[in-house]
Amino acid sequence: MKLISSRDNSLFKELKQLASSSQARRKAARTLLDGVHLCQAYLEHVGNPLMCVVSENSQSDPEVAAVIQDCEAARVQSITLPESLYQVLSQVEHGVGLLFVIDTPQVIKPDSLVESAVLLDNLQDPGNLGSILRSAAAAGIKRVFCSKGTVFAWSPKVLRAGMGAHFVLEIIESVDLASIVQSASIPILATSSYAEQRIYDIDLSHPVAWLFGHEGQGVSDELLELATHTVSIPHLGAVESLNVAASAAVCFFEQLRQRTMR
Repeated sequence: MKLISSRDNSLFKELKQLASSSQARRKAARTLLDGVHLCQAYLEHVGNPLMCVVSENSQSDPEVAAVIQDCEAARVQSITLPESLYQVLSQVEHGVGLLFVIDTPQVIKPDSLVESAVLLDNLQDPGNLGSILRSAAAAGIKRVFCSKGTVFAWSPKVLRAGMGAHFVLEIIESVDLASIVQSASIPILATSSYAEQRIYDIDLSHPVAWLFGHEGQGVSDELLELATHTVSIPHLGAVESLNVAASAAVCFFEQLRQRTMR
């Protein structure tokens, strides 16, 4: 493995840009996977990364050593960094020092929605997006469409929250959700705490598209008008509504329950 010890090294500067700048990640169509779990999931579901980056202190860790061995067998470029330089790249406190550099998938938008999907309108929080991706993958939903205002799905924070869900999903970003909704061949269900119809009153045994909105403002009025149904999740207590990631999980698994019951 090649050792890089200088902050002035051109490769290290490129890695630092990917670690710190969403704009750089979008422009390069690359991102970083931080930690053993994400790297192992990528090897299992996708294949070899562009590059493997390891801190000097982590090379003796058994899980890291196994990943390094796989990468070297596949002739993946691998580099080692002193702990001080590695910490510039990593956003994980007290994590195991392993990073992958990968290409972000460029998924072609389908002509029409015919299978269950998730539509995200201006979602802002990386943790919420990652949690929604994880729940969607666990419930067997394959496609997620993100509006132009939604946080970048391949940012390190979203990737960590997704826990590997990215690698089994098709994530399409910067989408005009209105056009997707208008061309859909399946019902579009928008969530709203003010809707009278409950998710439990809807037939979810067939494919549907779930529409979730901004954490504070919810789904835009334009998209609400285009939705086939506006539904709520009944709850007790004084809280006004559920967190969007919690709402999504309830919806996905109610759909899964109905599908498996049928």
